[in-house]
Amino acid sequence: MTATTPAPHSAAPADVAFTSPFQRLTDLLAPHAPGRAPINLTVGEPRHALPAFVAPVMAREIAGFGRYPTIKGTDAFRRAVADWSEHRFGLTAGTIDVDRGVLPLNGSREGLFYAALEARRRWTGTSDRPAILLPNPFYQAYAAGAAAAGCEVVMIDAGPDTGFLPDLDRLPEDLLARTVALYYASPANPQGAVASRADWLRAIALARRHGFMLFADECYSEIYRDGHPPEGVLAAAATTPEGFARVIAFNSLSKRSNLPGLRCGFAVGDGDFLSRWVAFRNMAAPQVPTPVQAVAVAALSDETHVAENRRLYDAKFAAAERILGTRWGYATPPGGFFLWLDVAEHGGGEAVALRLWREAGVRTIPGGYLSGLGLDGANPGERWLRIAMVESLALTEDALVRIVETLG
Repeated sequence: MTATTPAPHSAAPADVAFTSPFQRLTDLLAPHAPGRAPINLTVGEPRHALPAFVAPVMAREIAGFGRYPTIKGTDAFRRAVADWSEHRFGLTAGTIDVDRGVLPLNGSREGLFYAALEARRRWTGTSDRPAILLPNPFYQAYAAGAAAAGCEVVMIDAGPDTGFLPDLDRLPEDLLARTVALYYASPANPQGAVASRADWLRAIALARRHGFMLFADECYSEIYRDGHPPEGVLAAAATTPEGFARVIAFNSLSKRSNLPGLRCGFAVGDGDFLSRWVAFRNMAAPQVPTPVQAVAVAALSDETHVAENRRLYDAKFAAAERILGTRWGYATPPGGFFLWLDVAEHGGGEAVALRLWREAGVRTIPGGYLSGLGLDGANPGERWLRIAMVESLALTEDALVRIVETLG
């Protein structure tokens, strides 16, 4: 994009949406053998034990695989999502419209993608250059959705100078006037930063003032430290006279309940948007099987396994504090399950990822593969390395010790 004054955002190349960071990593490492027995800490795929209730519920509901599910989901699923959301975010019972304000998703990723298409369909702006805003680093589904919707991908830097959250106050009016949607993640992936209520209210006000949608990616909302659950966008929106207008929260059971393979998520919020989106989804989007929805109902009614999940992550972050100390700017993030390490002194994320693989057998992902070019032509993620804390405590400790031994 063209700008007359520097701003902390940039337009991404058209192909950025279709470049998998994991494929790039595979291409980087393929010519090289691992230096030791491999430990894979790249994908944010939880590997704790499945909750005990999953198999019995799935077996009881198995006949549901013999029928096409409705796109809108079962009444029980929508009620469970509404009840959980109201309890989790301190909302008054009945605040969420169970009929119009909740939709099931085949994991949050497909919802985050398809939402861009609906936002573009509903947008009433007049610019011939509609834009969708992403934090930088970003989750690739955001960019893919924006590109598929025919919108310019515009990335807002979310580095240490802004607390690892996008700085919305510096966005120029001409950009906001042509904005279709803003993706905003909390806890942020990969930095783990958490938005405050003030942050959410600022984003909500901006969306309403300029007529765009706010898509809040809260997939890591239940992975947090020290008993301090992140503030949610729904709680902030509920304090405003307009309620959930122009606000959609996305979540899933992948991280919360250690069920990434279940492929079950949900969207909650603006009933006008969701009730129209369901009509489009009925033609194009995948339904969620009813046995999967039944497992989700069981998962959302139980917090014991979620607390145990957090305990396991906390133990791994305690190990990181002990083993890494303050190397590479490490500080335990308030949310999520990633380490985001500044390895510029060792040549940046790509060089370090290759070195750790060749010398230590530890597979990590360069931060630059999760980010796009900034306004100055530089990639703000190049100096960083992401490490997913998804393996067992023993393997995680082993990997962290190898990293310290290799890098010093």
